[in-house]
Amino acid sequence: MADFLIKQNDLAPSIVGNLKAAGGNAKNLSDATSVVFKMGTSTGTLKVSETITPFDAANGVCVYDWQEGDTDTAGTFFAEFEVTNANGTKETFPNDKPLTITVKADKL
Repeated sequence: MADFLIKQNDLAPSIVGNLKAAGGNAKNLSDATSVVFKMGTSTGTLKVSETITPFDAANGVCVYDWQEGDTDTAGTFFAEFEVTNANGTKETFPNDKPLTITVKADKL
């Protein structure tokens, strides 16, 4: 089952990430130098890699607004949010498995 479902060529709804640290607490992004939303195929080919601004940094909430071309291909994709901390270390969310995104084919 997909974590997120969107129709081919749609740009809404946006995808929301609630980034949680290993202990389950919200990841404070206030000091992060970047947050990147990445989406790709099961073979690792990136379709999307975009820097985003956290929506609610203190509570680890990020929103990616789909861009033209992001959802033009039907299929199953995998996504994650990559955070670069102020000290240069990187963390990936979710940290146990990527999100599964299904782009449903536009039949009409």
